[in-house]
Amino acid sequence: MVDIGILLQILFWGIYAGCIYILLATGLNLIFGVMKIVNFAHGEFLMIGAYITATIFIISGINPYVIILVSMLALVGIGAVVERLCFRPILGTSKLNEIFLSIGLIYIFQNGAAMVWGDEWQSVKSPYEGTAIPLGPLNLPLDYIIIMIVTAAILAALFLFLQKTRIGREMRATSQNRKGAMLVGINVERMDILSFGIGCALAAAAGTLWVVSGQVFNPYMGSIPAVKAFAIIILGGLGSIPGAIVGGLLYGIAENGAAYFLGGVWKDAISFIILIIVLVFRPTGLFGESGE
Repeated sequence: MVDIGILLQILFWGIYAGCIYILLATGLNLIFGVMKIVNFAHGEFLMIGAYITATIFIISGINPYVIILVSMLALVGIGAVVERLCFRPILGTSKLNEIFLSIGLIYIFQNGAAMVWGDEWQSVKSPYEGTAIPLGPLNLPLDYIIIMIVTAAILAALFLFLQKTRIGREMRATSQNRKGAMLVGINVERMDILSFGIGCALAAAAGTLWVVSGQVFNPYMGSIPAVKAFAIIILGGLGSIPGAIVGGLLYGIAENGAAYFLGGVWKDAISFIILIIVLVFRPTGLFGESGE
């Protein structure tokens, strides 16, 4: 019989890992919800956010949890440029155009990052590395607790923005009915650039949390998290932010549980097995609606 302490530790590690996936998947879902585009280069924004955080931290020594704001603002700007120059001209055309464009962006961002920062694996030591809080049978790393708090704060801010502000309501209206939003005078192109920028900012936040959690990174590391983010939004339902949150948590817990009980080789596979089961029995995902 498995010790309850081990199960709780797996649950804790799964929630921590899920936080990074949630931010990445939520940004991807926000962009898809408003623009209905498929951006396979979304993981590269996580990678750029990771490098921005690491660079500023190494140079200045500023707390990386403060740098997250700089990283997010920088990616809002980068995302706005990418949306305006790359995705807007092909919006409404074939999905193949979006796929080939985003694949091209992957190579551009990867090679650009390699030219600036090199292509070696890197890692950064958090100021709180080695600090843990004992809680019953658990020994909880302080960084992981902070990551959970930061993720919750970002999601709460996003919820308030989408629900309580005029721009947020216009963004939701564009997501629900783009043509209807245009008819009532909403500037849908403005909503596109805002949603893309915010989605990239969420990816940057995920990149910052990736760095402070002690994980290694290089210019080519964004693709695997991006694939997982796509799996999560399919699991939770395309365009559903609550689905991305629940899907991210389930994914993180399943991933860590599989790594412990079945071995590391099953860490990625078990989550996709769950995804296949969901697609077979509920193709719209856990929170998706028919016709999405």
